[in-house]
Amino acid sequence: MQEAFISLLSCPFQQGSLRLQVIRKTEEIVEGLLWTEAGIFYPIIESIPRLIPEAIFDYQEFLREHIPDFDQRLRNLPASYLEWARRCERKNSRTKKSFSMEWSIFDYEKDKTWDADSQSMLQRFLKETDMKEDGLQGIRILDAGCGNGLLDGLLASKDSMVLAMDLSPAISEAHKKNSNKNILFVQGDIDFPPIVSSQFDIVQCSGVLVHTADPKWAFDRMDRCVATGGKLSIWLYHKRKDSIHRLLLGIRKFTSKWPIRLQYYFYLISIFPLSFIVKRLKGNPQNAREIMLQILDFFSPEFRWEFDHNEVMGWFREKGYDGVVITTDELFGFNLTGLKSVLHKSG
Repeated sequence: MQEAFISLLSCPFQQGSLRLQVIRKTEEIVEGLLWTEAGIFYPIIESIPRLIPEAIFDYQEFLREHIPDFDQRLRNLPASYLEWARRCERKNSRTKKSFSMEWSIFDYEKDKTWDADSQSMLQRFLKETDMKEDGLQGIRILDAGCGNGLLDGLLASKDSMVLAMDLSPAISEAHKKNSNKNILFVQGDIDFPPIVSSQFDIVQCSGVLVHTADPKWAFDRMDRCVATGGKLSIWLYHKRKDSIHRLLLGIRKFTSKWPIRLQYYFYLISIFPLSFIVKRLKGNPQNAREIMLQILDFFSPEFRWEFDHNEVMGWFREKGYDGVVITTDELFGFNLTGLKSVLHKSG
């Protein structure tokens, strides 16, 4: 990570500023620690700030190695913080496993991202956010739920400063595949974003709120990250009434509770063959990995919410956004974008 990004980061528990301690540095900070005034600490591992609430448990081996008095500091941490971190650890466990499995399948050299090549990904982003390509230069973008990180590389190449955040440990691979210094990859939780408020010209959250326990809560957290005059852009599933869709939702109601490895082999044997045949008959050229990734994305997440357009429009209006529009409306979902006004309603 580049030190210039530190000013955009905050403690996900207290929302306070962070002090950097560098452990190892090359062209960027490879290993380090981030400290709050209250003594809470988070690791930087593989150049990625690990600012998820449960970092103290997930990365305890690293923390013990680099904090000599770790046990004493652990005992001195506020009980409220430790209880919160444990709750988040339980909350996020299945989601992290689900999306780590998804992106472990993805081949950066051969696969498209949701059927889109690089140029199509950029054009989709511009359409969803209602932006022109020349408007990307010099702005700050938060990609909340960045997945494989390929879009973020494209945006950074247009001279945007990009903070790419994802809950999954698979964000490490996204960082390895991107060398642009205009990107900071952060492991973070959109329910408790480790982001200083009101800093971003565009906050994009595409297909992520739908996989949270409380999408409206997560929407409100994303709203806090948008600068006055900036845009909030979210993509969600919309409700569908066809019988096949209802059948598939009924299947995932049970299978999504299984261990992720068991789910993978069950879908590979039962869902994948039919899906592969149907796509080929329709002339869809997706390869096997791309098809399997989409199957996992539908079936494996713990949560999968669907919404009416008017309901989500109401979220934007409640916060006082201007110019709220549906920028895309497709088979599976829709995207809304709004402009954060001076009269924005906080809280």
